[in-house]
Amino acid sequence: MAVVACNDEDVKLLARLMRAEAEGDGRLGMLMVGNVGVNRVIANCLDFQGLRSIRQMVFQSPGGFEAIQKGYFYQRARDIDIGLARQVIRGWRYHPATNSLWFFKPAGNCPAQWFNQWNAGRYKSHCFYAPSPNECPRVY
Repeated sequence: MAVVACNDEDVKLLARLMRAEAEGDGRLGMLMVGNVGVNRVIANCLDFQGLRSIRQMVFQSPGGFEAIQKGYFYQRARDIDIGLARQVIRGWRYHPATNSLWFFKPAGNCPAQWFNQWNAGRYKSHCFYAPSPNECPRVY
């Protein structure tokens, strides 16, 4: 059962985002990016108030994803990417992205904080940042 409302096009859109943002970090890295995206739709807090769909989350501006500005994002979703997107839409969560709303790829170590949010951990090239339960209770 889906934790966010979606149709087949939404699933493909999330799959394309996951691939464009984290293909270099493998399947688990892509799943974590998907967790962040789904968390943003669920959260309704901080920078993500009013997001109610995967499409709104993917194309949020400002505050959205850099990948949507690259041609790679606009390639057709592959079956493997669609399968991964379906996992996170069904609510599967992967640490350190479990409750995270942000991630980025630093040149060096992960800062302890990023935009006043605490580091939840690193997976390969990406650092993940989660709000406190008081700030965003819906992602917990």
